[in-house]
Amino acid sequence: DWCYKTEPEAGLNDRSLGYARGKVLGGCSSINAMIYMRGQKSDYDHWAQLGNRGWSWDEVLPVFRKSEDYQHGSDEYHGVGGELKVQERRVNWEILDAWREAARESGIPKIREFNRGDNFGSAYFQMNQNRGTRWNARKAFLDPAKKRKNLTIITEAQVEKLGFKKTLSGIRCKDLSVITRSGKETFHARKEIILSAGAIGSPQILQLSGVGPANILEQNGVKTNLNLEGVGGNLQDHLQIRTIFKVQNTVTLNQKVNSLVGLAKMGLEYFLLRQGPLTMPPSQLGAFARSSGNQNSPNIEWHVQPLSLDKFGQPLHKFDAITPAVCNLRPSSRGHVHIKSSRPEMHPKIALNYLSTEEDQLVAIEGLKFTRKIMGANALKRFGPTEWLPGIDAQSDSELLEAARNLGTTIFHPVGTCKMGSDEKAVVDDRLRVRGIQGLRVIDASIMPTITSGNTNAPTVMIAEKGAQYITKDYE
Repeated sequence: DWCYKTEPEAGLNDRSLGYARGKVLGGCSSINAMIYMRGQKSDYDHWAQLGNRGWSWDEVLPVFRKSEDYQHGSDEYHGVGGELKVQERRVNWEILDAWREAARESGIPKIREFNRGDNFGSAYFQMNQNRGTRWNARKAFLDPAKKRKNLTIITEAQVEKLGFKKTLSGIRCKDLSVITRSGKETFHARKEIILSAGAIGSPQILQLSGVGPANILEQNGVKTNLNLEGVGGNLQDHLQIRTIFKVQNTVTLNQKVNSLVGLAKMGLEYFLLRQGPLTMPPSQLGAFARSSGNQNSPNIEWHVQPLSLDKFGQPLHKFDAITPAVCNLRPSSRGHVHIKSSRPEMHPKIALNYLSTEEDQLVAIEGLKFTRKIMGANALKRFGPTEWLPGIDAQSDSELLEAARNLGTTIFHPVGTCKMGSDEKAVVDDRLRVRGIQGLRVIDASIMPTITSGNTNAPTVMIAEKGAQYITKDYE
């Protein structure tokens, strides 16, 4: 983990959040929640409407299918034989089945899965696993290729900056300076350099290299090679509001973890059968809905967990509880990533500006109200749910907004800081080439013009596949 921290967030009552990013082969796919979620048809059709050719739902669906190895076989939405394994959960919870029924009572239908373009409904998440074990990008794509003669993998190495040269046709990216265990090394590119350091790392490397907003570069003593205003801007993320409800007459992960017998049983289930709680991501059940009638498509999502804790990294509670965490899928708040130093080892400034728009504040309030509606449904009554957080004292809209500010936290889905497009703030074109620089592409979640509806790892793999196709075609 890079162990980033956000700036104090005014919208979260000046709290600073830990902001995990994978500092390991496979990147965030090696530390994420393993959920395979493409987003919705409308996400990609919107990208295309912004002028990005080749990025509509109908055009990206074959790319999703190409990389997929789907547990249930091939159909018009899924593929088999690809590198990325997509499989079902290997553990069941009575309380989650009941929550799903409560959602149905509240107007959210049960559906088979979320990866067919319209996510309205509730279903169990599909995951990037192989028989209960994480299946990350390293296992899927890097390991099968690591013996190739044209591939060298260097670990424990940090990019210092990119090098450029001016030619008759413009600026060209020529090399890459890297700090390794052996010292500083420079790698020269014959054709292109591909930047895939993620929504935090990619804009940081560009800015350290003199590509970005000139005022930010000058403040940090970096010579401007190209004044590209959009680098580091347009930062988007999903803010989850983690409500907690105590339950009874059932078993949750809290009970199992706080029992020696429960821990022993979990260990045996995993090692003997590759089943049980040790195979599960934190969230197993999801639901998508519209927060109000004004929305054209589902704009809120629940990640429902059969557990509870005060904050990430802390012990589970001693009492049985569940955490239906609701998030705004299409936030209008925008943040930024800016360097604070010319030194590559210095973490950049990460400012999300959560809940900085009235629209996002309203969706947070509506999401909390909808969560309470589900928790009050008949299907859950036998479990006697009692609201622990935010607590029944929060009733008015202003009190619910304050609760959202106190409970809100990241789901670790930063995107958009090197956005794709043709407007003045776009960083890459629709073939992922950095605008104004030859021989340089960005291929990662930072190129998303707007955030997708759900977990962002599957869309990032799709972006990588598209980028590979563009590169291959350009050098045929």
